[in-house]
Amino acid sequence: MANAVSGMAVNDECKLKFLELKAKRTYRFIVFKIDESVQQVRVEKLGGPDETYEDFSASLPADQCRYAVYDFNFITAENCQKSKIFFVSWAPDISRVRSKMLYASSKDRFKRELDGIQFELQATDPSEMSLDIVKSRAV
Repeated sequence: MANAVSGMAVNDECKLKFLELKAKRTYRFIVFKIDESVQQVRVEKLGGPDETYEDFSASLPADQCRYAVYDFNFITAENCQKSKIFFVSWAPDISRVRSKMLYASSKDRFKRELDGIQFELQATDPSEMSLDIVKSRAV
């Protein structure tokens, strides 16, 4: 079903892989890309369970927009192991204006398809999604 604002549909694989990340911890992260030729959001990259936050950051292209989810594990002040799934809206300043507009107009609908996201980051460069920022938002 296409988004009325942007005409963007969500490929079923996006929802299936997200459910696997959420329920089975099969992946550490998923990077999604809008395929303009078919007007659909698709899975671009799956990060294995032992991949790091650095691997995740390196998966986002420096000059193109993407959506991504990351399963962040941390230990609370009470020494409890916790995990939170966060959504990243990645729109580098040097990406095409049309691409930034397309990702911005499709984001809310796409995010609604992924039930279980605990917080969101919007980033235009890597410093806006540093590990310190993620930790401060998660705890």
